[in-house]
Amino acid sequence: MDHALQTRFVPGRYAVSRLPADADLPGWMNGPGFKAVITSDDETTIVCLEDRVPAHVTSERGWACLRTIGPFPFDASGIVLSLIEPLSANDIGVFVVCTYDGEHVLVSNSDAEKAVQCLEAAGHVCIG
Repeated sequence: MDHALQTRFVPGRYAVSRLPADADLPGWMNGPGFKAVITSDDETTIVCLEDRVPAHVTSERGWACLRTIGPFPFDASGIVLSLIEPLSANDIGVFVVCTYDGEHVLVSNSDAEKAVQCLEAAGHVCIG
């Protein structure tokens, strides 16, 4: 990846929740805003606004979401690496969800400002 990526914050605070692999998709995840469902043989992961997630659901809460402004060619290399490398090098943990048109990088809400500084220092642009 040899050019700067544009990113923006997606409004809201997010949670990453874990449900059993055979769980039906819960109604609480629905509504406006970013959401993602990832299923595997051993779990179902749901990302959505944290205020929708019931207290009894196993979750990591307090995530801010940065989104790349795409789309990018599917065969473009280095997009995710160019985002996570400067964050990881500065001890910022990430949870990444890629969609058809772009990447969503979740960082702890407490690291959001630092994440922007690290991405901008790496040559990326944060809009709004």
